[in-house]
Amino acid sequence: MQRIANLLICKDNKVLLLKKPRRNWYVAPGGKMEEGESILVSAVREFTEETNTVPINPHLKGIYTMVIEEDGKRIDEWMLFTFIGTDIEGTPYKETKEGVLEWHPVESLQHLPMAEGDRTNLLFAVKEKGMQYGTFVYTPEFSLISETIQQSGEEI
Repeated sequence: MQRIANLLICKDNKVLLLKKPRRNWYVAPGGKMEEGESILVSAVREFTEETNTVPINPHLKGIYTMVIEEDGKRIDEWMLFTFIGTDIEGTPYKETKEGVLEWHPVESLQHLPMAEGDRTNLLFAVKEKGMQYGTFVYTPEFSLISETIQQSGEEI
């Protein structure tokens, strides 16, 4: 099973998003974990590779199972680990082979083009306390078929 880690920066009520060229959808910078890599190390490495910056205060906000189904049959599945940070060190790229980096108001997460599961987990990351867990089931064209969400609060 493939493992993916992404990292969203939320600073001054804005989020740093990557606009991917294939669908013109927005995502949090991230990518595939390497063998033996921790989820935090992977999220920071992928974020730094895609943005040219280092995230400050990254912490885990969600763990998700992503499923692709066709004709009722599971054809792909992966895990997504979503982190959030409070700032960056360095100057982000404007554009890379991965896409265009842009700062957007947090509220724009409600309407920017993106996978609906990403919308759910990124909105949770910036607006809620605690952790979110879930399963998102998509068609091969990334139309959302179903989502199941659970949350746990922060305990201190």
